[in-house]
Formats: sequence, structure tokens, C-alpha cells
Amino acid sequence: MAARPEIIRSRTNAFFKRIARLKERGAADLALIEGTRLLYEALDAGVGIREGAVSTRVLASPRGRDLVTELEKRGAPISVLDDGLFQAISEVETSQGVLALAERPAFEEEALFRSPPLILVAVGIQNPGNLGGLLRTAEAAGATGAILTEGTADAFSWKALRGSMGSAFRLPQVAGLGARQALELLRSHKVSTVAAYATASVRYDEADLRGPSAFLFGNEGSGLPPEVMQAADRRVGIPMQGAVESLNVGVAAGILLFEAARQRRLR
Repeated sequence: MAARPEIIRSRTNAFFKRIARLKERGAADLALIEGTRLLYEALDAGVGIREGAVSTRVLASPRGRDLVTELEKRGAPISVLDDGLFQAISEVETSQGVLALAERPAFEEEALFRSPPLILVAVGIQNPGNLGGLLRTAEAAGATGAILTEGTADAFSWKALRGSMGSAFRLPQVAGLGARQALELLRSHKVSTVAAYATASVRYDEADLRGPSAFLFGNEGSGLPPEVMQAADRRVGIPMQGAVESLNVGVAAGILLFEAARQRRLR
């Protein structure tokens, strides 16, 4: 490990102000990563690390020094923050004392359409934690990628990254398309679009999901916009008992994506 840098103790420090500004405003090409596990997930995925920071507490531990050494091997300068100052910038109640400024991964659009495509489409999913969970579920089910339409949360915000537990670094994504553009893109690749609909005549486990498929999921409160629901190639129902009218978007995504994965294993 390189010589121990000076400990940052003031909020007026340029590094602290840069991180605070990025945390507040975001950036098109950068992401903030917090936590040891998530940082190692980024490193394993080949994500470029611009610079990192640790608290004095972490630097005092063997594991913390090992992480600093790994970052320095990759050319990332490291700052050391006083524990109290680090906690002030952390997004979690009890910080692990590790964060990094990373380059956002770039994905090729064609990567989503590997055969056979299985794609998650997030239409206006505004809660970053929910979006992160959706990406994690999609990767776990073997999805080939995700399309995040306009109005959807940033997959590389702190909360979304924590929800995805590293999946956002690995799952190919296309972001910023309008819902209509997303549907046109899918149809140009002959991918069937599927929406969950409470009163659909076909159950999700009766539908043939083995072919190229994209599952559409809408806003947590209002669901899919009516025009997107109507434009879907297929609508499938998830039977529910009792007085329950709808499922959490993450639960619905898990049911549909893993059913598609099950059918593909059996064909």
C-alpha cells in the first residue's frame, strides 16, 4: 500500500465537496459505490474505478488495507476520511466506511437480444430500490438484458445499486427510450411483449414463454400506462387468493421471469 495519505476532516475539502455534489446531482458517466461487497462486485465486473475513499476505522483493519491495495493496483487514488465525516456523506445508517467513484458500464444494445432473448422492461419504475431489485431478479432468472424507459429511476444511483447487489454492473441495459420506442425496438427484433393483467384470460403458467420474450412492468402505484398495456402482444394473469388485488412489482417480475426460465429449461 502506498504511503498513508493525510486524513480529511473538513467538509470544505475538495474531495468531500465533489462527492457530496455528485451524490446530490448525479452524473451521466459516473456512479457512486458504497460498501465493501458492492465495490468488489464492481471490480469483478471490470468496472473502472476513478477514485476511492475509506474511513480511518476501515484503514486500521487488515481487510480494509487489502481493499485499498487492490484499488491502488488499478490506479485509483485513495482518500482517507475521518469516521465522522465519512458517516456524514454515507447513505446508510451504519456505514462500512468504503466508497468509490466509478465509471458507468457501457453496454451494446445487441447484447440484450442474445438468443433466446428474455428481457425486463421497466416502464416508469420510480423507486430506485425497487428497480435495483428488479435487475437482480432479472439476472438471477437468466434474463439477457433490461430496457429502462423514460421516467424510470437511475440504475446506478446509490439506492438502486444496493438493491441490485451488483447486477446493474453485469446485466446489459438500454436506458432513456420512450415506451413506444422500446416497443418498436423489441418488435424490430421479433421479441414478443408480455404484460401481467389481473383479468387476463390466459394464466402466466399456461402461456408459452419459451420464445423471445420481454416482460413489461409499470410504476409501483399506477402500473403500466393503458396505452402500453394495450400495445403488449400478450397479457397474462397471475391468479391470487383472498381479497388481494395486486402484487408488488418485484414479486410479479419474479413469478413471470422464473416461469419463463423454467419453461426454457424443459423444452
